[in-house]
Amino acid sequence: MSIEIRNPWTGQVDYRYDMMSATEVEARLSKAVQVFPAWSALSLPTRAKYLRAVAGELRRQRESLARIMSAEMGKLHREALGEIDKCAGACDYYAEHAAAYLADQPIATEARRSYVQYAPIGCVLAVMPWNFPIWQVFRFLAPAMMAGNVAVLKHAVTVPRCADAIESILRNAGVPEGVFATLHIDNAQTAALIGDPRIQAVTLTGSERAGKSVAATAGAHLKKCVMELGGSDPFVVLQDADLDVAIKIAVASRFGNAGQTCIAAKRFILVDAIAEAFVERFVAAVGALRIGDPNDEASTLAPMARTDLRDEVHRQVQGSIAGGARCLLGGAPHASPTGYQATLLDQVGPGMAAYHEELFGPAAAIIRVRDEADAARVANDTSFGLGASVWTSDRDRGEAFARGIQAGAVFVNALVRSDVRLPFGGTKQSGFGRELASHGIHEFTNIKTIYVD
Repeated sequence: MSIEIRNPWTGQVDYRYDMMSATEVEARLSKAVQVFPAWSALSLPTRAKYLRAVAGELRRQRESLARIMSAEMGKLHREALGEIDKCAGACDYYAEHAAAYLADQPIATEARRSYVQYAPIGCVLAVMPWNFPIWQVFRFLAPAMMAGNVAVLKHAVTVPRCADAIESILRNAGVPEGVFATLHIDNAQTAALIGDPRIQAVTLTGSERAGKSVAATAGAHLKKCVMELGGSDPFVVLQDADLDVAIKIAVASRFGNAGQTCIAAKRFILVDAIAEAFVERFVAAVGALRIGDPNDEASTLAPMARTDLRDEVHRQVQGSIAGGARCLLGGAPHASPTGYQATLLDQVGPGMAAYHEELFGPAAAIIRVRDEADAARVANDTSFGLGASVWTSDRDRGEAFARGIQAGAVFVNALVRSDVRLPFGGTKQSGFGRELASHGIHEFTNIKTIYVD
């Protein structure tokens, strides 16, 4: 089957590729299984040397990689460069810290010696999305490789050149063939691959629907999996917040990557005391955004990745307006092939799509609440639980508020983001398992007890 890739900004088909045959997939999987014993037997300093070489190669090719991202999914060029830098940083981080994370953990018992060993498990299958097409891969790959695992990637069908570029980066860095391989396969092939006994675990970043499907298949075959799914992150502004800082971060969080980010702020929960002032300034700041060519430094809002994604956001926006929300800005597609106007919806409440569903595009839902207690209630009134932020001049108050929020990460007076030093993941319908930090490297190890009497 041949796939056409359209440039989101121009609408033109600029790349075509064919899905892999069963024979090609088998050859790549067999190679991964074949190389695993040798790769896992390498010393940690040797694996770290390879990972540092990968970081260097990412930095050398950052410009070309950024342009591929912009062409395939519309990311602003400067955002794409930042993504590559983050990937290189993650490789360096695990090259430095993996030895400590994977060291045997002694535990005092009545035995002469007892401890926990973190052993590699084999071949990990990654099912990855298009919105951060390089970072999402390295977020799992850097720790998985350092743990001694090998990996195969089923990337989103709309970012094939990004997928191939990642494999090329590792090859150019000298990583042995088979340690990582890209598989251009469809959903049916993916399901069959999950059931293959040579696949030991699955990691997925994607939608709630995709997560349920992959997790069900993995569960049927008793495969360990990590799921990072959608989010409807609350951005809670209390009455003593610094509005200058909060509004600046609100714009960056909601409209970066054209709003196509799982941990973007999506529900802006404002206490009545500051709601009018916040909304007035938020409207002005968002109104200054301009959709443009991702490679033009003057562009401040990217197009969306595909027309179907834009159409879904428009459905949610229009449905919410019909349900009583007030549209302060935008609310309609942009003249470009996939663009959507920066949109602000005020007076959002229960029963509306913007209140209950994930808005995966440049649209913000403003929810007004009476006070701090009401803000906490609304923040938790969601089926999602990925990230959240709270804004207040009283750090102790913010920290106490954060402890009551049902999310995988809560940031006080800061942009919600993934940080290689901190565990990342969600709760409720936002998934399970953790990536990054020590937690991420341990997810795909056999946590093995050794008892010597």
